[in-house]
Amino acid sequence: MRIGLFFGSFNPIHHGHLILAQHFINETDMEQVWMVVSPQNPFKPAAGMLDEYQRLHLAHLALENNPRIKAVDIEFHLPRPSYTIDTLTYLAEKYPKNQFSLIMGGDSLQNLAQWKNATQIMQHYPVYVYKRPGFDVKNPGCKELIVVDAPLLEISATRIRELIKKRKPVRYLLPDAVISEIERSGYYR
Repeated sequence: MRIGLFFGSFNPIHHGHLILAQHFINETDMEQVWMVVSPQNPFKPAAGMLDEYQRLHLAHLALENNPRIKAVDIEFHLPRPSYTIDTLTYLAEKYPKNQFSLIMGGDSLQNLAQWKNATQIMQHYPVYVYKRPGFDVKNPGCKELIVVDAPLLEISATRIRELIKKRKPVRYLLPDAVISEIERSGYYR
């Protein structure tokens, strides 16, 4: 099975994430997209981050009726901070019949060469990139780089958290089930 891995903090998961994942299902040969909830991104501070299990729960709520896109907790069981190469190595061992590829924005692609074991990632895994405003897509050395024109919504998880903190509506930015759980649990207040 061809599986695209979409890594992120998903703090919280929002419609921008979901639209991108569905777009890759529709426009590429990916059979599934796994939203890999990262417990600790080595490039992001942990301050202001909702607990990883709470973020995973919100992602499950957002994806509950989509069999081709799923939220996964793979990195919860690996050493921290989470490094993509460790996750890819684990997945290759656990699911040897699957073909994994990376999904990332043009902004992340600019940093790819600085990741742990970047050469190994770039030579062994296809990298699917969606363009981001202000970032040129330049191949940092990927054996297989596929640029996909994707719909871009300027939705920011940071802005969503600010709105929630100010008790302003976030309808249309998040799936209804995610909004209900955030309100019920008092997240981001």
